[in-house]
Amino acid sequence: MKTKLFKNIAFTAIALTVAFGSVSVASAASKLSGKIVINGSSALLPLTLQAANEFKKLNPKVKIAASAAGSVTGPQSVRKGIADIGAVDWDASTDVPGFKKFDGQVPNKVAVIPFAAVTNSGVKVPDLTTKQLQDIFSGKVTNWKDVGGADSKIVVVNRAFGSGTRVNFQIKALNGTDFMTKGDNYKEVKSSGDMKTAIETTPGAIGYIDLVYVTSKMTAVKINGTAPTEANVINGSYKVWGYGYYMTKGQPTGATKAFIDYVQSKTFQNGSLKKLKFIPLAAMKNVK
Repeated sequence: MKTKLFKNIAFTAIALTVAFGSVSVASAASKLSGKIVINGSSALLPLTLQAANEFKKLNPKVKIAASAAGSVTGPQSVRKGIADIGAVDWDASTDVPGFKKFDGQVPNKVAVIPFAAVTNSGVKVPDLTTKQLQDIFSGKVTNWKDVGGADSKIVVVNRAFGSGTRVNFQIKALNGTDFMTKGDNYKEVKSSGDMKTAIETTPGAIGYIDLVYVTSKMTAVKINGTAPTEANVINGSYKVWGYGYYMTKGQPTGATKAFIDYVQSKTFQNGSLKKLKFIPLAAMKNVK
């Protein structure tokens, strides 16, 4: 009887501690207020919108406005003072090919983004080599029959300059090879959503996108025999991926810091972030 009574008392004490702890955390969180403006990467937009929705439920006095006009617009908006967070698919505090660094901005890693070469579902070429991708995206190869497919025109769909997905794909899938920039088999789109639509609806189309946007109406192509999967990114065999960053002017503070902390938390990283086909930061500790 005494043992049972002690267990009941101990359980009650633990329950009260958890309950009061939750009240304390909720109370502290509810004191946050203000507005967070986020601009930049369309690849990161699904993650940003999901995180914003969850964060606002915990912090109802914080308003979050998120938009995506391409990675480079993120740090540009932060520099101009019209955004608190610039979402970008590369570390914009460093130089990358085609872009100078944004001095005074702090890179906050928030996700690992796997990118894939994708084709319209009618294209029956499931695997391409690096050389074949280079030839296709540079315009040297214009018919699918030349890479093992049907006798049909290849339509190259490219992201506009300033896209972080474009930067990552050019460096990591094409080894820096230049894109074609015009032609009757060339289309250029502004966002990941536009790329998704173009690939789904254009016969013979090939482009590139992050995994969250891949649908049954397209094929995520193997590169040199390796599929663009989370497992292959983590084991180091698939190289076409990059980190997603939230750039801030100096170290983040207040509601902005709290939001970034939430996105970096185990709760979000191992929950909604994984469900959206991004990869948690912690999974890449041993991958270069």
